[in-house]
Amino acid sequence: MASHIVGYPRMGPKRELKFALESFWDGKSSAEDLQKVAADLRESIWKQMADTGIKYIPSNTFSYYDQVLDTTAMLGAVPPRYGWNGGEIGFDVYFSMARGNASVPAMEMTKWFDTNYHFIVPELGPDVKFSYASHKAVTEYKEAKALGVDTVPVLIGPVSYLLLSKPAKGVEKSFSLLSLLGKILPIYKEVISELKEAGASWIQFDEPTLVMDLESHKLQAFTGAYSALESTLSGLNVLIETYFADIPAEQYKTLTSLKGVTAFGFDLVRGTKTLDLIKGDFPKGKYLFAGVVDGRNIWANDLAASFSTLETLEGIVGKEKLVVSTSCSLLHTAVDLVNETKLDKEIKSWLAFAAQKVVEVNALAKALAGQKDEDIFSANAAAQASRKSSPRVTNEAVQKAAAALKGSDHRRATNVSARLDAQQKKLNLPILPTTTIGSFPQTMELRKVRREYKAKKVSEDDYVKAIKEEIRKVVKLQEEFDIDVLVHGEPERNDMVEYFGEQLSGFAFSANGWVQSYGSRCVKPPIIYGDVSRPKSMTVFWSTLAQSMTARPMKGMLTGPVTILNWSFVRNDQPRYETCYQIALAIKDEVEDLEKNGITVIQIDEAALREGLPLRKSEQAFYLDWAVHSFRITNCGVQDTTQIHTHMCYSNFNDIIQSIIDMDADVITIENSRSDEKLLSVFREGVKYGAGIGPGVYDIHSPRIPSTEEIADRINKMLAVLETNILWVNPDCGLKTRKHTEVKPALKNMVDAAKLLRTQLASAKLANQGMLRVQSCMV
Repeated sequence: MASHIVGYPRMGPKRELKFALESFWDGKSSAEDLQKVAADLRESIWKQMADTGIKYIPSNTFSYYDQVLDTTAMLGAVPPRYGWNGGEIGFDVYFSMARGNASVPAMEMTKWFDTNYHFIVPELGPDVKFSYASHKAVTEYKEAKALGVDTVPVLIGPVSYLLLSKPAKGVEKSFSLLSLLGKILPIYKEVISELKEAGASWIQFDEPTLVMDLESHKLQAFTGAYSALESTLSGLNVLIETYFADIPAEQYKTLTSLKGVTAFGFDLVRGTKTLDLIKGDFPKGKYLFAGVVDGRNIWANDLAASFSTLETLEGIVGKEKLVVSTSCSLLHTAVDLVNETKLDKEIKSWLAFAAQKVVEVNALAKALAGQKDEDIFSANAAAQASRKSSPRVTNEAVQKAAAALKGSDHRRATNVSARLDAQQKKLNLPILPTTTIGSFPQTMELRKVRREYKAKKVSEDDYVKAIKEEIRKVVKLQEEFDIDVLVHGEPERNDMVEYFGEQLSGFAFSANGWVQSYGSRCVKPPIIYGDVSRPKSMTVFWSTLAQSMTARPMKGMLTGPVTILNWSFVRNDQPRYETCYQIALAIKDEVEDLEKNGITVIQIDEAALREGLPLRKSEQAFYLDWAVHSFRITNCGVQDTTQIHTHMCYSNFNDIIQSIIDMDADVITIENSRSDEKLLSVFREGVKYGAGIGPGVYDIHSPRIPSTEEIADRINKMLAVLETNILWVNPDCGLKTRKHTEVKPALKNMVDAAKLLRTQLASAKLANQGMLRVQSCMV
């Protein structure tokens, strides 16, 4: 019985790739040093899978930044601004596309489906000259082969690649990206031919867009693409992998009828309805790669339940044609539980990280082949039983409070325009008020202080003193720049979700459970294993301390319930919305405590609201309803004079703008600059927005420092579609990942741009009044 892994985390068990990348970017190490770390990681991953007994081991799922960017490089689809003149694409061009450089901005980055991974969006148009410009897929296949491991090279399928792209700047928005299929297929053919020549017997195309709602012409593109590739693919076994949701019946029919395809991979964790389609009709003689081990969560697989599903499938497709697989790439889970030496023993027994999931896949494959490892299966059954019955999972008071929420929609008593008037009387802000999103740069010294305090190497007094000093610096800096609404810089926080999770009950934490978010940026999601409550206040001490240092408004900074949910590994034994309502109640307590302690501006970040949006339209309204309701629960009890902000980053919001309005926040700050100001198009199309809004005026994910003129130009574009009295001026996101040397000039330029426009607006107003007076005299 065969086993398969869709893909594997690249960062390494101790984030080796992250540190190697950042050292290279900082000029502290060479390209060869970086390549050596990468090669060692690839070797250890391939050998680990081979030693475990996995038959179909993926290659080309490793990436220095992002797998979609790797495909862009393979196709030579480099936007002209990067000055590439042909030849094999090297690190300089590759990383400029990913991160920008001193003279040009990076390409857009957006969420990979409904995960917390981000990909670099290809920019395409009718004039792109495609050419085979990165031989990575073939090189890595040969590299594995030289190590004695025969792998399955993985490519992002041609149709999904185009559907995930966007028209480049200057290209008509209506341009059909699929019209480029005929131009990219010759390059795919070159890659396939080289892989065949190198000895590959299998090839995997990831076509995850097949799980989306697709119009018929998009579906036909799959049929056309694989028909065109059929002769080149002949002699290879071809697997098409789908993941993240059920595959709709029409898509299933198209997929299973594709020419030249040998095998089909399905996510049977998030796609339980796909089972019915397989039972109804699976093509004879084809392989089924059954994704029964969850690639997106960290709970141990229920081996007995999965075994039963696999037995059913074996009856349909036959023993020889069933392959046990993961539901998607393991990129979205942590690397190895073996590095978790401090995790509670009982909770640890309930978990499986990527390395353990490889073992689970193999154990299921062996069991189907009649070689069941009784020790593995009985230990797994005992862990499943302990999790179901453990008293630490359930808190009846929390369950009751969450159940009682169902009867109300938790709206604030007064409408937003009346609240904004009351807040303005209290805050007395200028037009185009300036603020930042929350965090300030975190230096090595700051991280060291937090680490040592956690390890009990410094006293609480010394720790508070160090953090207090950092807050004082941040407050002083903002006052020097003349920023209107201040933040305390969050020096006490490691991560915007982990910080809160550590203070809530029902959460557990790993030491090395890192997951790649984008590039070298990793996050360590908390593990929600039980009912959630807030034992005591979490942020009041630091917020009130910061407010005592300034006469200007100081924002209280909280992470919203939907973001805490979407950026955690969430328990899978109750519906997600129930867990979300529990978190909302905990945050509500904190909001009300901040207000009682004199904090009049409170930001509740919902950076990940859109991220949890189901991929299919039919399921979206239900999600948005409970997600938006959860946000309103947090602040429904505050006074009109308390200004509630929220922040959202990196996403395409145009399709959920009504839900954002329905959140009923007083001010929303939102990512805008890196997505070519896509957000503003909503307002151009006539959406009326009455609350305060701050579309980001510069991209903080790039080291580039924008000029005052560039920022002023951005603000002017915003003023063309938004009322002057609701517009705020702020960066795209928190400043934690940037250096002080980048942040200071950028913030200075931002405030200067706001002041420049205030002066221009005041002059225009005076000129207008003068005109009106002249006209009335003439009358």
